[in-house]
Amino acid sequence: MTDAPLVLLLSGPNLNLLGEREPAVYGADTLADHVATATAAATEHGLALEHLQTNHEGDLVEAIHGARGRCAAIVVNPGAFTHYAWSLHDALAAFDGPVVELHLSNPNAREPWRHTSVVAPVAHGTIAGFGGHGYRLAIEATAALLGR
Repeated sequence: MTDAPLVLLLSGPNLNLLGEREPAVYGADTLADHVATATAAATEHGLALEHLQTNHEGDLVEAIHGARGRCAAIVVNPGAFTHYAWSLHDALAAFDGPVVELHLSNPNAREPWRHTSVVAPVAHGTIAGFGGHGYRLAIEATAALLGR
């Protein structure tokens, strides 16, 4: 499937702890479980998926820069970077394809500081509050945006 459009799935800080960290909020599934869900959904839509998880903002910025001209779309769960990482906003604004913001929980139903997303203004849409099912929904939304 080398000619399949490539979707870059980005996972921000602390998402490597999924399954262990606050399971009442984020569920019992691991990040690997969610990536497997996204990969299966991408395959169903004729898309390829590449995943990167990092706890470092600059690494996410570099990955977004590297996606320019290489990836058809980006799905990003920025974690806590959602609320203050303007460097992600600017990098995503320079990406030409669709961007879908993704959250396991619903930030607007949580602490007030989580209510603002600096990513949302440069995303085509946001999938939030659907737990692990959100990964499938985000890929399905991305496929629709790509006409797949």
